[in-house]
This record gives sequence, C-alpha cells and structure tokens, in this order.
Amino acid sequence: MTLNRADYNAQPDLNNAIMKALMWKAVYCLISVVLLSCTALDKVKPETRIKNIIMIIGDGMGPQQVGLLLSYARQAPHSVIANRITALDRMMEQGRLGISMTYAADTLVTDSAASATQLATGKFVGAEMLGLDKDGNPQENIIEKAKRMGKATGLVSDTRITHATPAAFAAHQTHRSQENSIPEDLLATGADVMLSGGLSYWLPKSANDKNSSIHQQLLQMTGNSVEIKSSRKDDKNLLTIAQQKGYTLTFNKAQLQQATGKTLGLFADSGMANGIVETQNRDNILHTQPTLKEMSEQALEILGRNKQGFFLMIEAGQIDWAAHRNDTGLLLHEMLRFNDTLNGVLDWAENRQDTLIIVTADHETGGLGFSYSGENIPEPRSLPGAAFTDGALFQPNFNFGNPVVLDKIYAQQLSYHDIFSQFDKLPKDQQTPIKLTELVNRYTEFKINEAQALKILTTEANPLYRAGHISLGEKTVPKIDVNGAFFVYQKENRENLLAQAVASNQQVVWATGTHTSTPVFVFVKGEEQVMRPFAKILHHTRLGQLAIDALQK
Repeated sequence: MTLNRADYNAQPDLNNAIMKALMWKAVYCLISVVLLSCTALDKVKPETRIKNIIMIIGDGMGPQQVGLLLSYARQAPHSVIANRITALDRMMEQGRLGISMTYAADTLVTDSAASATQLATGKFVGAEMLGLDKDGNPQENIIEKAKRMGKATGLVSDTRITHATPAAFAAHQTHRSQENSIPEDLLATGADVMLSGGLSYWLPKSANDKNSSIHQQLLQMTGNSVEIKSSRKDDKNLLTIAQQKGYTLTFNKAQLQQATGKTLGLFADSGMANGIVETQNRDNILHTQPTLKEMSEQALEILGRNKQGFFLMIEAGQIDWAAHRNDTGLLLHEMLRFNDTLNGVLDWAENRQDTLIIVTADHETGGLGFSYSGENIPEPRSLPGAAFTDGALFQPNFNFGNPVVLDKIYAQQLSYHDIFSQFDKLPKDQQTPIKLTELVNRYTEFKINEAQALKILTTEANPLYRAGHISLGEKTVPKIDVNGAFFVYQKENRENLLAQAVASNQQVVWATGTHTSTPVFVFVKGEEQVMRPFAKILHHTRLGQLAIDALQK
C-alpha cells in the first residue's frame, strides 16, 4: 500500500508506531556495533599489553656519539656494519624518537648516578646520589616495582655491577662511591639476573692473600677466569650470601651459557674488557669473557621464562669511559659494541607485540664532533661537470675531512689507556718521549713526533716531567697546565693531551673531559599507543615515569 501526504496526516497512530519501530531498530543496531567493538578490543588487548620492558642506556652517548656511529656506518669506505644499516636505523623503522634533558636537581649537568636514578625512579635527585630523591629519601625504583608485580628483573653492564648506572636501579646510597655497601643493596633488591664486572667488591679482603684458603677456593670456583683481588674493607664474602639467596654464580662465558635461573655473573675484577679488545676477541671462539651482546642475550633467555614478563636494564657503559679520555678510536669501538648489543635485542624482540624497547643515554660526555679545519687543505682538482669545463678548479677554502679517516679511526689497536699502561711498565729510564712516540705510532694510524710526546708527558701525574721547563735537544718546552676546570681526572690527562695532538689529523674536536648538558636521544620501539608519549621533549624524570607507567599497563 502506498500512502500519500493526506493519508499520512490522517493516520497519526500508525505514523507514531512506525517511528518508534525505526527508533528501536536503530538503537538495537547501535548496541550491536558497540558490543562487537568491545569484543574485538578484548581480543586485541592481550596481544598489545606491554609485558616486557628493555631499557638500553649508552652511558655518555649523546647525539655526537650517535653521529660518530652513523658517520662510520654511512661513510667509512670499509665499514664493518652490514649493509651500512645500524641497529638505530632498525629501531626507527617502526619506532619513535624523542629527546630528553638530563640535569639533576639544582644543577646544569648530571653525573651517571643521579641521571640513572632519575630514569629508575622518575624523581629528581641530587648529584652523585643513588636511589634517593633530592632531599635524600629512598625511592622505590622500577626494578622494585616490577618485582612487586611478579615480573622478573635484570641488570647487565660492561662496566661493573656496583658502578653508578646499574647501582642506581637497585641501590639506595648517599654517594655513588660507596661500592662496599652497594653489593649488599643489590642482593637486598634481588634482581633475578645481574651480569657485569666488579668481582673485587664481592670478595673478603683476606682473598688478597694468595696463600689463603679463600684465594685458592676462589681460583677454583672462577675457573681462573677472573683476577682474584678484593676492594673490600671488611672480610664479608658476599658470594656466599648470594648463593644463600639462590643465585647461581658464573665467572666466564661457558658458565653463563649454562645458567637458567637466578644468576650473578661477575666476569672481571673491575671493568670488563674495552671495546677494542672485544672487537679483537669477538671472532675467537675460545674467548672466555662474554661480550655485552652475549650477556644481554642470556639475560633475555632467562628472564623471558617468566610468564608475567620482565624489566631489563642493559648499559653500554664504556662509551662514557672512552669519551672522558677523548679517545676517538676506542669510542668508535664502544659504539660498535652498543650497536651489536642492540641488534641482538631487536632480533630477540622481532615480531613481538608485548615488548617495549627504550634506548637512551644518561648524558653526553666530551663534547665530541667532526670539524673542518685550516690544516691539510686538499689540492685543487678538476671536475667533469659542465660548470668546470672552462678549466676552473674545485678548490674549497678549508679541509672538510676525507671519510677515509673513519677507517683509520677504526684501525686503532690499543686504547690510549692501554698504550700508557705499556709505557708505565717500562723501566723508568726508558719512559721517554721517543718511547711514547714509538708506542702511539705502533698502535694507532695517527702518528705523533717526539716534540708532541714531550708535551703529552708534561703532566702533574708524571714525576719525571714536573719541572717548570723541560729540554728536548736544543728546544725548551714550557710545562703545560692540564689542570683545567673541565679536565678533572688527573690520571687520564695524558690521554686527553694525546687526543689534542692528533685532533687535526682525525678531524675531531673535543670540548671537555667531563659531561655536558646536551639533550640525549630517546629511541622507542613497541606498541604505538605506548610509544607516542616518548616522542616529545622530555626530562629524564618524565622518561623514567613513562617507563614505570608502561610497566604497569
């Protein structure tokens, strides 16, 4: 039946019935859509819930250090990075990028202890404090929070487990130097996996007696893999306490690979092997000290067995040590170690939707940069382009640097620290400028001369060169003041001076021997909704709180 307007107006009851029917049908459809949507969300939610958080900290790794890695990957004629694609490139394929300020409470610049504490707690802290707030009150850190939630937890570092960054995620001390107390805090917090160096802070002082029974027992326990010496001021054997708390002790790569549960791995008496040594040993299947990548992969294997998930902090800590010494060759190898480790983590997390990876730094160290100079300006040359067909020559006014220098930086065979260690082992009468020249020129591609070596040795740290002026043949060289405000580590000043001697040949400048306030990158990879808040200008307290929030999702 067809109704015209007159019929419609004449049947109000019928019209009302039709409208009500249509209205209820629309409501029914809307409810159905909502219910179906909720069902779909319920199905997605378990797959996108963040179960695992992996925080990777490049200690001292500012944008400048990242730039060194990227320059080497992209421009070195013989780059060892496969396809010139870094792990950070992989992070950004589906990740997000933010930046973060790092300063501690009431300061312009931070140290590692304060910065890492801010990442671990989300609270401002005073310089060189561990696990406290700015007023000195202990604060719950992300590992303690994770353990309350039933998650597994881990700390991995290539420095030592009692050093500032790993300690900040487990200890509560007024100063980072309290490394006799920090191991007890680590055991009290009870991270399931702790892998690093620093064995000397766990051993009783009686272990220093090589004839003692404890020394012999430790040699057998460690498989003679680690030097046995104690840095403790008491006779506590914290390894025994760790065993009582259920930890399996490991001291070399083979022992670590057998570990399946709670594990304490201490693979060096203090810091672990540096990046150059690790590069040289990586392809040696007999190497006994695990690499940072190997430690991280084993930590993931162990922690990944917890059905509730885990929190893992991995520190590439010797980036900072290389930058303090202004050792560009060593720094490159430390960045390559970081790159290898991050690649391993990304491989483990491939296709996982339940894992958030955060890559950042606690601060920048050294104020590094490649720079153009007025030295060694290239000779003019012709170019085939149309603009040069009239005989004009390509002739820049400055030396902007040849990428070949990156291969030469990579080719360094010993760190500056190890070069000076060899020098210091020579008989006193052989600790001369010519001997230092021979060592530097043997182990690096950037040669120095005897006059430069003399300047380097003119430091307060070297008693042979304390005179106000020192003669070199017929030349008299004024004593150099290396006690500048920004070169505070006296034992390393010779290394900073060596860096200055080769700087123009490396195309490298260093601003300082300490930390800077340069904001650092924050790379994140994971579920989009969780990543988004990180892609902003942050402070490390906010970055730390975002990590804690993600842990609780």
